[in-house]
Amino acid sequence: MKIAAEKPVQVGQTVAITIDNYGHEGEGVGRVDGFAVFIPGALKGEHVRIKITEVRKNFARGEMVELLKPVVERIKPPCPVYHQCGGCQLQHMNYQAQLALKRQQVVDAVERIGGLSGVTVRPVLGMKDPWYYRNKVQYPFGMDGDRIVMGFYKKGTHQIVDLDSCQLQPMVTNWVAAKVRELAAKYQVPIYDEQTGTGLLRHLLIKKGFKTGEMMVVLVTNGPDFPDGPKIAAELMSAFPNVKSVVQNINTNRGNVILGRETRVIAGEPTINDILDGLKFKISARSFFQVNPEQAEVLYHKAVEYAGLTGTETVLDAYCGVGSLTLFLARQAKEVYGIEVVPEAIRDAEANAALNQIQNARFLVGETEKVLPELVKQGIHFDVGVVDPPRSGCERSVLESFAANGVGRIVYVSCNPSTLARDLKILTELGYEVREIQPVDMFPQTYHVECVTLMSKVEK
Repeated sequence: MKIAAEKPVQVGQTVAITIDNYGHEGEGVGRVDGFAVFIPGALKGEHVRIKITEVRKNFARGEMVELLKPVVERIKPPCPVYHQCGGCQLQHMNYQAQLALKRQQVVDAVERIGGLSGVTVRPVLGMKDPWYYRNKVQYPFGMDGDRIVMGFYKKGTHQIVDLDSCQLQPMVTNWVAAKVRELAAKYQVPIYDEQTGTGLLRHLLIKKGFKTGEMMVVLVTNGPDFPDGPKIAAELMSAFPNVKSVVQNINTNRGNVILGRETRVIAGEPTINDILDGLKFKISARSFFQVNPEQAEVLYHKAVEYAGLTGTETVLDAYCGVGSLTLFLARQAKEVYGIEVVPEAIRDAEANAALNQIQNARFLVGETEKVLPELVKQGIHFDVGVVDPPRSGCERSVLESFAANGVGRIVYVSCNPSTLARDLKILTELGYEVREIQPVDMFPQTYHVECVTLMSKVEK
């Protein structure tokens, strides 16, 4: 019988430790007799006293009890509920240190997961003002006694941290959210209880057009009957003329998915408008749109630059969504084909192309690995392939299809360094080489980082 090795730490133990690295979610990492311990809120180079809260096979987790020796990168978080709220992870770190951390996350992932060395990873493109940048917020509702609470979940729980305002949101978004809470209380709207599945009002979703100022308020309800909806909408639109749309979304499922499939316009329009680099977009309650418009322009311009477009190229945009990046590419390409498995997204993409009078973008519903070979059979040769997949990365069959069908240059847009690194490894095995990676900070104050990677086919 094999006896498990004794761990150098136990739950409840207090120990002093020096932080020598970061985890992939921005936690500090220190070691006790070589055994890794993850400590949220600790910075590299700091000496801290911690209490062990969890011990696993290969690592432990702890919470900081005392900061024994801080580093100069530490700042006081401006948000009063930062240490309770799970929305941000890096407010205790100055912005230049955040950017350095995010670049290192990309380097580490490429080397450890991708097995690639010597890859050029550029300095992260950050923001001049890394606050108030989000154009979307989603708050769950709850009750604390007889008081309505609304905010983000505490990390790792479904306990709502009640917020008066969020410093990643424009102030007008905070004001609108506060008004919704006030009106829900005024009309005594029953608040949803996820334990029992009873109550009506589940979530608040607010979207804002940064260039247009137009706003949409989505009230997610546990059922179709919402008798006070029109009165709430009328008061909200009277108080905030920029609220152009108030929508009810119906979600009766017991689960973590916020939006249901059915939406009803209570007042105003079914969509709001926004502009990215001169391109117009209509945004509905369920459509995806980059949450940081300022940095989305930076990201898309870098993708177009890496695509190397001269006006003669045919481009494939896999995972095209509502076509925002596709339209950026179409302005400088001969022709762009956008592929997406979600039919509703393709309908939005076609509408966005028509809105901008872009006629050289075609949108197709389906899986890239099935659609791409059919297009090639029709005699279409793709000079550039662009992918912008979800956090789970690309299906291997998509990457194999790119290689099998002669796509010479690939621009990979990723929101997850780990799956990016995995897919870059696959592409190198398929005959491509990584030219360079440009990280972009789409989500300041959080550990998330977006990347644009340029790959080209190795000439034999």
